[in-house]
Amino acid sequence: MIRYKIREDNGYRRILPLLMWSSLMASTEATAAGATVTADDERATERNCPAGLNEHATCYGGRDRNGAYFLAALPKIPNGALVVHAHGGPRHIDPDPHGSDEDLARFAVMVRSGYAWIGTTYRTGGYGVRMAADDVDNSRRIYWKLFGRPRQTILHGQSYGGNVAAKLVELAALGEDGKAHYDGVLLTSAAVGKRIETYDALFNLRVVYQYFCRNLPRPDEEQYPAWWGLPKQSQMSREEVRKRVNDCTGVDQPSTVRTPEKSNNLKAILGATGISEKQLLPMMELTVVRFQDVVHNFLGGLNPFDNSKTVYRGSGQDGFLNQGVSRFVGSKKARDLLAYDSDVRGTILIPTITLHAKFDPVVNYRGQLHYKNVVAQAGQSHQLLQLLTSEDQHSKMSDNHYMAALSALASWIDSQKRPNFASIERVCYALASTNQQPCSFIAPKER
Repeated sequence: MIRYKIREDNGYRRILPLLMWSSLMASTEATAAGATVTADDERATERNCPAGLNEHATCYGGRDRNGAYFLAALPKIPNGALVVHAHGGPRHIDPDPHGSDEDLARFAVMVRSGYAWIGTTYRTGGYGVRMAADDVDNSRRIYWKLFGRPRQTILHGQSYGGNVAAKLVELAALGEDGKAHYDGVLLTSAAVGKRIETYDALFNLRVVYQYFCRNLPRPDEEQYPAWWGLPKQSQMSREEVRKRVNDCTGVDQPSTVRTPEKSNNLKAILGATGISEKQLLPMMELTVVRFQDVVHNFLGGLNPFDNSKTVYRGSGQDGFLNQGVSRFVGSKKARDLLAYDSDVRGTILIPTITLHAKFDPVVNYRGQLHYKNVVAQAGQSHQLLQLLTSEDQHSKMSDNHYMAALSALASWIDSQKRPNFASIERVCYALASTNQQPCSFIAPKER
C-alpha cells in the first residue's frame, strides 16, 4: 500500500507519496539520461524538457503507431495525478518530435505542481475531431503502459482541443471492461459551441469582408469562392492574411491615423457581423486557413455554407451589401459530416470543469452556454461546473485560473462533492498572493 501525505503548497493541494508512486518510480529509476523506456511495442526516450522544466521533471518523447509524436513529463515530486492534454489548432503542418513542446511550456505550472503530463501532436496536421480524439486517448494508453496507471487521470482540452476532449470523453470515457479511462475533464478556452453555427458566423464574416475589401482574392488574382478559404494548393501565410485585412481596414492602426476609407470599411464589416475590432484578425485567419483545410481535405471539396437567404444588417450600407454580396447554396451532406465529427451530445459521466475568458477574441464564450444546454438535455448537469474570467485572452489565461480549476477538479474527483465558486476563488487568491498573477473569476450572479 502506498501512503500519502497531503499538504498545501501556495494555496493548492499537493499529494506527496511517502513511499513514492510505485509504478512511476519503477519506470524512472531504471532509466538513465537518454535511455529508452519500453513496454511491449511502445517506447519513449528521455529528452530535455521545454520551458525550464528540467529541474522539476523528467521528459520522454516517442512516436505512436499512427505516426503522432508524444511528449511526457514526469514530475520529480509527483502528486499521483496525470494530465492528458489535447492541443488547440488544428495545426496545418506535419507533426514533428517537438510539436508538443509549446503545449507543455504553456501549461508547465501543472508539472511544477506535481502533475504528470502527456501531450500528442495528432497523427497529421489539419482538421478532424474524432481522429484527434483517438490520438489523445492513445497517448493516455501509452502513458499507462510505459509508466503505470496513476491515481487520477484528468483529460485537458484547450481551444480546438476542448472540442476534441469533449468528444473523446463521450466516445471513450469507459473501457470495454466498464472501468473509467478518465476521472475528470478540464476544458479551457474550449470550442464547444455547435461547430457548424460557429463556421456559419465565420463564413458570413468572410463574404461581408470580401464585399467591402475585395482582396481575398484581389481582382487580378485567381478567383475562387469564399467558402474555399483558399485554393487547395495555395500556401498563403497568416501574416499575408493579416496584411491584407490591415490594408483594407487599418484594424491594427490607431483609429486616429486610419484613412476615412479604411475606417468606413472597418465600421461596416464590424456592424454587419457583430464582432469586435480585436476579433477581426484572428477570425479572418480562420476563414482562410481553417476553411481551406476543412473544405478541401476534410470535406473533399463539398460546401457546408449557405447564405442564399441571409439578410445582412448593421453595415450602414445594407441595401447595397445584400444586393452585391456573393451568395452560395450549401451541401446538407457537408454540414452533416461536420456535425457527426465534432458536435457533442453532453453525455458526460465524470466531473467536468470548463474555464473561459469572457472576452476571448477567438472562441466566443457563449459557446459555453450551448455546452451547458446539451449537458442539461442529457441529464448530466450535476457533472458540469463552468468558470468564467474577465480576461480578454485566448488560451493564455493566468496560471492561477488554470491551477484553481485543476485543483478544484482533483478535489471533486476525490470527495465526489461538486466544488462551490467561493472555494475556487479562495484558492486563486491564495496563489495570486505568491506569484503576482491576476485572479479575475466572475461570480455566477455577475455573468
